[in-house]
Amino acid sequence: MSETLVLHHYDASPYAEKIRLMLGWKGLHWQSLVSPPQPPRPKVDPLSGGYRRIPIAQIGADIFCDTFVIAQEVARMTDDPALDPEQVGGDGAEIIARAEGDVFFSAIASVSPLILLGTLLRTVGPLGMLRFARDRVGMMRDGTAKPPQGEAARSIMQNYLEDLEQRLAGREFLVGSEPSIADFSAFHPLWLHVASRRAPIDARYENLVRWYQRMEALGHGQRQEIARERAFEIASSAAPRALPAAGDNEQPIGRSVSVAPTDYGTVPVTGTLVAATPSRYIVARETDDFGTVHVHFPRRGFSLVEG
Repeated sequence: MSETLVLHHYDASPYAEKIRLMLGWKGLHWQSLVSPPQPPRPKVDPLSGGYRRIPIAQIGADIFCDTFVIAQEVARMTDDPALDPEQVGGDGAEIIARAEGDVFFSAIASVSPLILLGTLLRTVGPLGMLRFARDRVGMMRDGTAKPPQGEAARSIMQNYLEDLEQRLAGREFLVGSEPSIADFSAFHPLWLHVASRRAPIDARYENLVRWYQRMEALGHGQRQEIARERAFEIASSAAPRALPAAGDNEQPIGRSVSVAPTDYGTVPVTGTLVAATPSRYIVARETDDFGTVHVHFPRRGFSLVEG
């Protein structure tokens, strides 16, 4: 395969774990560039234009924001439509929406505050914990997401565990004989929950535990650490790939726009809209260091404002 994906991430990121496991399932060689859990992120901000969330993927001078479009790229690179969230319907779509909605927030909110405090202290230390907490409060301030708390979060998490246990009865994966985007999406809030609690899933959920272990065993593929300078060199030595032929002519193609998530982390990225497909926006940014880069965003869950 001529393409190599650079993943800008941090090791404790559950959304990055979703992508890392996809790369492991496909046995891909990929390049890793680790950034901190919160901004500033000088190793990737110059490429993305300051996109607030992580992970971010890079292929040459194309930058992919949000795991929706990153998963689409892995699906394209490996010719596996089961990894493309745009191709999922029925039960798979329902699982994904649930896992990336209230369940994701409940994965942490359902954990005892004292246990969560201990986890953060062990992971990032006292100063890092304060920075992390302050940053996450700021992330939620201007968005539309309203995370459940307390008993509501515990109830959501309990129902999620019970539902997955039933869905996995007599099967190895959620919607087929092999892992799909539904499995990776369902896994990542559980991975966060387990890490936050510092305790495994209750053994009484036998089907769920076996599935969780199968997912973990996929590994992360062939990971190679690189330096910021190498990622920047990759971008500056490449031109963005050809734009998709089909587009949405009702969008302001060729005009200055700002694109941002609507749920949380609503920091906009500005540039020129050069393409709009049914599932994504592509924004061109002109930079002094890399020339033109194309930044890809999903349309679902993102806003586009002209000017």
